[in-house]
Amino acid sequence: MQCPYCQHTNSRVLESRSSEGGQSIRRRRECLNCKHRFTTYERIEFVPITVIKHDGKKESFDASKLLRGMVRACEKTGIAHQRLETIVDDIEAYLQQRPQREVTTHEIGQLVLKYLREENEVAYIRFASVYGRFKGIKDFVETLEQLQEKTIASSVSQWSESSSSDRDKSQTSAYLSLTHNGLDNSR
Repeated sequence: MQCPYCQHTNSRVLESRSSEGGQSIRRRRECLNCKHRFTTYERIEFVPITVIKHDGKKESFDASKLLRGMVRACEKTGIAHQRLETIVDDIEAYLQQRPQREVTTHEIGQLVLKYLREENEVAYIRFASVYGRFKGIKDFVETLEQLQEKTIASSVSQWSESSSSDRDKSQTSAYLSLTHNGLDNSR
């Protein structure tokens, strides 16, 4: 490894440890010529993923670009930046494991929305509005209705799966409150 100070090519490793959740190895080195110490990282080289944009253009997958979009959508929602980085890492790992080397922006957007729906509804709507290219309030209303239907369906499913002896009064009253306030779309 070449020394960044004197460009000498011989150095010795002083310390090695796993970093970035096991995705890389951090090494502390000492130059055998000038005795300066420096850090290097060893990472797995991934085969690049090509993103196919809406207009048909192709570009390399950029995790930092995806993270920036998610950070914008999640501003003031209380979702920790570290959680967003984990989501981006999960999405990138999923894409790396696929046999296809090309992915559409639509597929990436759907993956992000899947995660954000579980994290925060406001972040979900914000991301969906940009990703889905909302043109007006009608697009927001339709997405809100879909989100509400999925939330209610999930709540009803969880409620009905528990046996009547396991149900406590708060679950029953929450369900009744949903249906009483006109949020039950099954009528």
